[in-house]
Amino acid sequence: MLKIGDFSKLSRVSVRMLRHYDDIGLLKPAETDAFTGYRYYREDQLPVMGRITALKDMGFALADIVRILDIYDDQVQLDAFLQAREEELSRLSKETEYKLMLLETARKRLREEQNMKFDVTVRTIPERYAATVQMVVPRYEDEGMLWGMMAESKKPLIPAEPCMAAAVFLDKEYREENVEIMVSMTVRGTYEDTEHVKFKTLPAVRVASCVIKGSYAQMGEATAAVASWITDNGYQVNGPMFNIYHVSPHETSNPEEYVTELCFPIG
Repeated sequence: MLKIGDFSKLSRVSVRMLRHYDDIGLLKPAETDAFTGYRYYREDQLPVMGRITALKDMGFALADIVRILDIYDDQVQLDAFLQAREEELSRLSKETEYKLMLLETARKRLREEQNMKFDVTVRTIPERYAATVQMVVPRYEDEGMLWGMMAESKKPLIPAEPCMAAAVFLDKEYREENVEIMVSMTVRGTYEDTEHVKFKTLPAVRVASCVIKGSYAQMGEATAAVASWITDNGYQVNGPMFNIYHVSPHETSNPEEYVTELCFPIG
């Protein structure tokens, strides 16, 4: 006779589950000590436990296993149970495949809708003369610090017509802190550099871009859409991304009126 712990080790079924099988009448111990309540099993019950485990692995409910064990030696009835389970699993498999197809179709439609929401175009931004400020700031949200430094110019800046205000994000990867940004504003005339404001001619650049109307909360989704479009159309990113602020907090206090062009240099 085997103690329940030894039977558990040999059958690879937990003591807790063996007690549950006893409670529901699936596998009763050979003996139970009336005084201590200890359960004991015979060695020839191990094959029965193996059958129970195999039937569970096939997905049979415990109530069904109780019935199957009663007719286990009747091959005709046993085969009927197994065939019915096989047909049920086949049906479930087909239903699962159909649901997976629906999920994939829905995800594909969502990706297409995302790309359609942000119309991506390829254009060349011409060479331009600009006032620039470049430095490392604590976070992306601190970009405004650089724009404030534009006021350090020794004489008032005369915006070009049209004026292009932009921010270039120079780090090669997303950073949680200490991010390097260069802001620029196209200007007319000639100026002297200051400690922070440098005047330079920025080269022409070919970009894949999309225009975002509304708050900056859309920037993450738009960035993903443009990056996906670049890959799908066989281009490669060959420079740091930047934003052109057509309508910014400088012109309006209503975020829904912002107009931002997201640009990725491509080759």
